[in-house]
Parts: sequence; structure tokens; C-alpha cells
Amino acid sequence: MRKRNILDDLKFLIRATEGILEIGLLTIVFYGAWKLGYWGISFPEDFGGTSLYLLLGVYALTMTAVFFLCDCFRYGHAKLIDLAISQWLSVFIVDVIIFFVLCLVASDRVRIWPIFTALALDCVLSFACCALFTRIYHSLYVPRNMLLIYEDESALDLKFKMDARRDKYSITEVISVKAGLPRILSAIDRHDAVVINDVDGDERNALIKYCYARSIRTYVVPQVTDIILSSAQDVTLLDTPLKLVRGRGLTVVQRICKRAMDIVLCLIALIPAAPIMLVTALAIKLEDGGPVFYRQKRVTRDGKVFEILKFRSMIVDAEKNGYDLSMRANGRDPRITKVGNVIRGCRVDELPQILNILRGDMSIVGPRPERVENVEAYSREFPEWHYRERVKAGLTGYAQIFGKYNTTPEDKLRLDLIYIENYSLLLDIKLIFMTGRVLFSKESTEGFEMQEQMRAYREETLKNFTVEDEPLQKV
Repeated sequence: MRKRNILDDLKFLIRATEGILEIGLLTIVFYGAWKLGYWGISFPEDFGGTSLYLLLGVYALTMTAVFFLCDCFRYGHAKLIDLAISQWLSVFIVDVIIFFVLCLVASDRVRIWPIFTALALDCVLSFACCALFTRIYHSLYVPRNMLLIYEDESALDLKFKMDARRDKYSITEVISVKAGLPRILSAIDRHDAVVINDVDGDERNALIKYCYARSIRTYVVPQVTDIILSSAQDVTLLDTPLKLVRGRGLTVVQRICKRAMDIVLCLIALIPAAPIMLVTALAIKLEDGGPVFYRQKRVTRDGKVFEILKFRSMIVDAEKNGYDLSMRANGRDPRITKVGNVIRGCRVDELPQILNILRGDMSIVGPRPERVENVEAYSREFPEWHYRERVKAGLTGYAQIFGKYNTTPEDKLRLDLIYIENYSLLLDIKLIFMTGRVLFSKESTEGFEMQEQMRAYREETLKNFTVEDEPLQKV
């Protein structure tokens, strides 16, 4: 235990050292590109002899900032391929920026092949660093001997998800709160870490305090009130601490800044998007002669209903006769057109929502807008669902980046509330950068079949146990 605590204390230092080392190596690669192809570029006389060092410093700082915005320093926490994709996108962005900086310095277009050579080397180097540092993390912070405490059997789905990351999590036992507090505390003492999911009231408080008193690492699935309180302002009344919950969503200044950023970024995005949208519209029209756009009523801020725009990727009247999973053939939805398959795979079908954003119906970042009928259904099950409507719906959002296509409504609510309660313009910028990784990640588009897998997994886990008769269930 003492060794693990020392490693935990050193974790930040190790992570910082790894980050500095990788940024340094990428800067050296850029310096090589400079020596190879840009040595003849003359800087303004004001820079003097420090011009090259200043340029290298700008490169390193820009790379660090973009790495931070794209969550590229999470060695070991993120999957290796996800981390590599984030870093590849980051080095591409930085190298493109630096190329244009060199063009401005030279007052002319400079050769492009040295920066592309540097980009290729950067991608190889970043993947090697990701693999090495991830391996170091797993060798130092091995999966813990973890206990999952749950109340409702649906909470066991969390174990299914954690088992997908056995390199990071290792749940060796599960126990129901129905087993009684003495048995649960005895089980906690045999483990290095505890996961508390779907446990309410006094029992949850007692478990958290027990683990806290013994310095046992504890993962708690937050309830809605936990998320709301996480952003509450600390105030004191004489000697009594209070938590102030304003519950008003974004301030006026935040809404103005967010709207300004939406307009500017969408107008810039329309420049490269316009020809893509034109070609897509022609392809859809030529395939079956039907309408180019698909319109559907969705809900945005304050419950306002608007028509979301997408490029039509299905046959006309695709939803007229309903749909169920048995209609699939080889995993493919027969209603999707040939053009639809292409534009869905490239996410081009979402581009018309730029017009929704410019019109003010949506924002670039925010909770994904739901159908009217879905909002009504979810609100009956989760009365807090309307809390998502404190901000405009978004083209991308917290739940889209950190969730999956089949993320449950309850988890979507939690994720979107985390975004709303922790909103800042920097968070918006970070989520925009991170969206690039999601576009290339298969995991985020996994279908609803995983829900069936989780239900089967839950039944398999419990089929040999009766909660009341066998209070401690070992997996």
C-alpha cells in the first residue's frame, strides 16, 4: 500500500516529464525540418539572432496548448488508438499553423515538403511515445483489486464497461447493498479500490466516509444533485459554510461570447464546407430525385422546438412503416441510400446544421437536440431531463465526445449537466478540438446491440446467485 501511495504522489511528476519529453522530441523534428528546407528564410531584423529560438519556442508552446485542448497527455487513461488519433490531429493542426507562420515570415509561399516530412515523422514519433508511456503507466499503476457495490441489478452494466478496459480497471467482486453494511465493510477491507453505483441516501454516505477515513480509492457514479453541487459557489455565514446553487445556466456575458464564437467559426467553416455541401446535394438529388434535406422537429433551449437540417441519407418516407432491428441485413439498415452510407460514414450529413447554428437554433457545442417524442418519454422517466434545456442544443457536446451512440438517457443527462455546470469558453474550445478524435473513433458510433450484450452479461453474472441468500457475490 505504501509503495502504491508513493507512486500516486509521483504520478503528476511522471506525467509532466513524459509530456515535456514528447513536446521536446517533436520540436527537435521541426528543427530538423527547418535545417532541411527553411534555413534560408530571413527573419525581420527586430528579432536579431534569437529569431530561430523564438520560432522553436512558439512551436513548442503551440504544440503544448493544442495537446492540452485535445486531451493528448492522458497516457494510460485513454485507449492507445484514441490517444494516438488525438495526437495525430494535434500535430497536423500545429504543423499547418506553423507552415502559414513561415509563409508570413518569408512574405512568400515556402516549400511544403519539409513540413510534410516533419508531419510524417511527428506521427510516427507520437505513436511511439504513446505506446511507451502507456506501457510505463500500466507497469506502475496496475489494475486494482476493485469491489463494485450496487443496489439495482442494472448498475452491473458498469462492470461490463469496465471489463472493456481491463488494462485500467479490475473488478474482482460485486456485492449488493442488500447484503447489509457489516458484510459490505468487511468486503471493502479486502480490496484496494471501491466502485459505488446506484446506491442512495445514508448507505452511500456511510460507504464514502468509511473509504475516505481509510484512504481507500473510491469511484462514485454521481447523481444529478452531486453534479449540481460540484459547481456551487462556496460562501460562509459567519462560521457556517454554505453552498450557493444559482441554477440559471449561462450568464448573459457567457451567452453573448458563445454566440459570437458560433457565428465566427461557422462563417469560417462555410468556406471549405460549401463545395462539399454542393457536391453532396447534387449526389443525393441524382440518386433518387428526392429532397436534399431531411427535416425533423427537435428541442433546444427553454423547450423551444425547431427543425433540424440534415442531408437526407435514407429513402423518402423511410420512417413511414416503422423500423426494428430484424430489418437489418448483414448489419446494414436497408433504408439507407448508397449516398447516405458515404455521407454518414464521413459525418457529412450533419453539415447543414451550420445553417441551424447561424439561424440561432443551435450552438456549436451543447447537449445534442432530441426529438420531441423522446423528450416527452425521457422526462417522464427522468424529471430532471429538462435541465439540459438551460443551454442551446449543440452540433457536438460533452455526451457525444465522452459517450457513445448508445449511451443511456440517464448517462446523457449526467454528462450534459457536467458541461452546463462547468461551462466556460475554454471548455467549448477544448470540446471542439476533441470532436476531431470522435470523428475517427469507431467506439463512439457503436450501435444499440451493446445494450443486448450488457443485459446478457448482467444475467450471466447473477444467474448463479440469489441476492438475499448469497449476499457476497464473487465474480
